[in-house]
Amino acid sequence: MIDRFDVTLRAGQWNVLLGPSGVGKTSLLRLLAGLPSAARLNGRIAADDDRPLAPRVAMMAQDDQLLPWASAMENVTIPARLRGERAVPDRATALLAEVGLAAEGGRKPAELSAGQRQRVALARTLYEDRPVVLLDEPFSALDVVTRLKMQDLAARLLCGRTVVLITHDPAEALRLADHAWVVSRQGITPCSLPEARPPREIDAPETLAAQADLLRRMGLAAPAQVA
Repeated sequence: MIDRFDVTLRAGQWNVLLGPSGVGKTSLLRLLAGLPSAARLNGRIAADDDRPLAPRVAMMAQDDQLLPWASAMENVTIPARLRGERAVPDRATALLAEVGLAAEGGRKPAELSAGQRQRVALARTLYEDRPVVLLDEPFSALDVVTRLKMQDLAARLLCGRTVVLITHDPAEALRLADHAWVVSRQGITPCSLPEARPPREIDAPETLAAQADLLRRMGLAAPAQVA
């Protein structure tokens, strides 16, 4: 787990925490969400207006966490209904259309591809309509092409919200981050980002150079030259 840190996450922007598995990234995200966590916090998590943070948070996990017996439409509205709130079908329909699933509202998760299930999970997160959105490696199980499309979609639909993304992928961090930090057991340190605005082109020279630098910081040495 992380020994000590002091980090300010910026409102209305994408804040990315990057690091290897097992350093406590998910535990930190759960603390932000006010959820039970294996970590013990000796300190304070606070918003700059001093209001409680947890009621303003929506969280999207790595696993889509869709209910297998429920339709895509029902999965979008299930968190609200579990709170005893009345579902708003028109809004759920509009969000499914926004993520490109206008015709899939009646389908169950087993009838959807991995990318489609992640889009349902994104629509469910948007349905919560919270100003703070926590993303815990939400696209890591997807193939490369689908992952890039989901990154672009999330960047567009979550524009203007305060986003905290947990990832172990330097390429994903560099594509999406307005601000980024490398997480290790020793603490959290900021990293430099290309000047281009996110979502950045993955093959741009400055993005590739920044990715190589991040990989070195994370302990991946350059390959030996072949004679």
